[in-house]
Amino acid sequence: MAKNVAVIGAGWAGLAGAVQAVDLGHRVTLYEMAAHGGGRARSVAVPHGPELDNGQHIMIGAYSETLRLMRLVGRDPQLAFDRRPLELMYPDGSGLRMPRGPARVMFAWAVLRARGWSWRERWALLTQALAWQRAGMRNPGVDTVEQLCATLPARVRADLIDPLCIAALNTPASQASATVFLRVLKDALFATPGGSDLLLPRSGLSALFPAPALAWLDAKGAVRKLAHRVQSVRRTNGRWQVDGEPFDAVILACSAVEAARLAAPFNAEWALQAAALIYEPIGTVYLRRGTQALERPMVSLRSTPAYPAQFAFDLGLLGQHADVVAFVVSGARVWIERGVSAMTQAVQQQAMQALPQSFAAAPTAALHTTMERRATFACTPQLLRPAMVVASGLLAAGDYVEGPYPATLEGSVRAAVRAVRALDHPTT
Repeated sequence: MAKNVAVIGAGWAGLAGAVQAVDLGHRVTLYEMAAHGGGRARSVAVPHGPELDNGQHIMIGAYSETLRLMRLVGRDPQLAFDRRPLELMYPDGSGLRMPRGPARVMFAWAVLRARGWSWRERWALLTQALAWQRAGMRNPGVDTVEQLCATLPARVRADLIDPLCIAALNTPASQASATVFLRVLKDALFATPGGSDLLLPRSGLSALFPAPALAWLDAKGAVRKLAHRVQSVRRTNGRWQVDGEPFDAVILACSAVEAARLAAPFNAEWALQAAALIYEPIGTVYLRRGTQALERPMVSLRSTPAYPAQFAFDLGLLGQHADVVAFVVSGARVWIERGVSAMTQAVQQQAMQALPQSFAAAPTAALHTTMERRATFACTPQLLRPAMVVASGLLAAGDYVEGPYPATLEGSVRAAVRAVRALDHPTT
């Protein structure tokens, strides 16, 4: 039966929830405190420069729900992404590249052909990966990724495990949940062919999903109220009210902080749990390179205390902005303390040292630097995440909601889809 549904928040979770609800026949009103959609994954205007994203997002072929909803709102993933097999390649030519084919076989092939590793290092990784698979990718009883991978050679941990962990969980291996990491590896590397493929956007993030989703919702008759911060959610005579407007159900797809504020009158324990989450920041430094492009659209970098970036994306090779390279600094807590300008200067030095052919001239010009202070929750062992159900008819959707995945765009989308489907099946 069609319901009158309020979705609070127009980030990727809120937009996914609104699209899913409308597609199932519900009437939707979408609220968003900002004047735009997209939340923490959107394009922003830069003074005296091109429109840039407020952070880079690595998507993979296993993001099935995100890809499904993109198609639903008319955004063809084949046109939207530069899709290529997983590769973690460094400027010196070392690293790992997976070809297309059966996931387990191709992973073994990629490890055996990895450049820069000894045979002992390759064999150690294959042996460990096989042991994980035989155990069903279940945690053997350790807390952190560092403990999970303690027996692997240092070079393998530095070149593969640490970059995968920081990219997927935005939490250092010494603090990151081994259970969640294994779940990510299972779905990305070993579940289906193409699940580990890199999906590198050919456009800004807003054009990838938020803008098409808003246009689709408008065409379907959904009501959207941007630049509207919801002041109150109430329950009166068996119906929900959002700022006095009646609804059959409400989906909190806003930030955990906002959701805790609105949910507190109905479930104080849920609100405390949501408000207690600890966050990890992500910084992005956009530099203007020389005429020489990077060797590939995404290049892995060796991060050190002095050189903080883990990845560089050549936006010119992706058809976005000529001569612009985005350097991503995940787990950037220490750089909040040192200051954004210090991070920018460190990345400039790193670019000239690691990629001299593209950044030979000094000083390297910085176009823009972003610091998303609450980019993701810290994905630590035994983390207690709030449940989807806050109260009857009041549901939560966001990457922080209880579930098997870390804080990713796919995690946001899946949480929203699950919440919408629970409107008709409350026990799910």
